[in-house]
Amino acid sequence: MSKVLLINGSPNQHGCTDTALQEVSMSLNKNGVESEIYWIGKKPISGCIACAKCFETGHCVFTNDGLNDILARLPEFDGIIVGSPVYYSGPAGNLCSFLDRLFFAGMAQNLMHGKLAASVVSCRRGGASATFERLNQYFLMSNMIVIGSQYWNQVHGFTPDDVRKDKEGLQTMRTLGQNMAWILQSIEAGKKAGIHKPVYEEPEMTNFID
Repeated sequence: MSKVLLINGSPNQHGCTDTALQEVSMSLNKNGVESEIYWIGKKPISGCIACAKCFETGHCVFTNDGLNDILARLPEFDGIIVGSPVYYSGPAGNLCSFLDRLFFAGMAQNLMHGKLAASVVSCRRGGASATFERLNQYFLMSNMIVIGSQYWNQVHGFTPDDVRKDKEGLQTMRTLGQNMAWILQSIEAGKKAGIHKPVYEEPEMTNFID
C-alpha cells in the first residue's frame, strides 16, 4: 500500500494546520492510501549551515530535533504533504529550518525524486498564497510531482472550530487527498505495465561567472 507523510509545521500540535491535514489524511485513507502525520514540535530547530556533511554521512550534523529520524524513513513514503500556518505571509520559521535541512540532506541521497508532493497552509485572513508558493519551491526543484486540488490548498480560521466551518477549504483538502491517491494508484499501475522512473543526466551546475 502507498504511504504519505504529512508534516505539521505549526507550533500548535492540534491547531488549524492539523485540522486541515487531518482532512487530507482522512481522504487519503478513504481512497486506499496509508498516511502518517508528523509534528515538528515546539523546540527550536537549527537552520542549515551548508556544511555538506550530509553528502558524506547521509545524515545531518544536528541530531537533537528528530530530522534524522524522518530522513532515514523517507524511503517508506511515496508522497509528502507539508502543512504550515501563515506568519507574515510566509511559513513558520521552524518549519523552514526543518525543510531546508531535510531537502538538502535528501538531495544528497536522491531521496525526493519521483515522490508526490503538496503544501497546505492555514491563515486567519491573508498571506496564504505567498506561503503556499514558498513551500512549493522545495518540491519544484527536487524532481517531485506536485499535486493540485480544486483551489489553492488553504483553509481560513483563527481556531480549529473556525476551520471546520470553512466548507470550501475542507473540501479542497479532501480533493487534494483524492488526487494524490489517484496519481499514486496510476503510478502503481504504470509500474506493473513496465513504466519506470526517469533516469536523469548528471546535474550541470552553472555559475554566472566569466
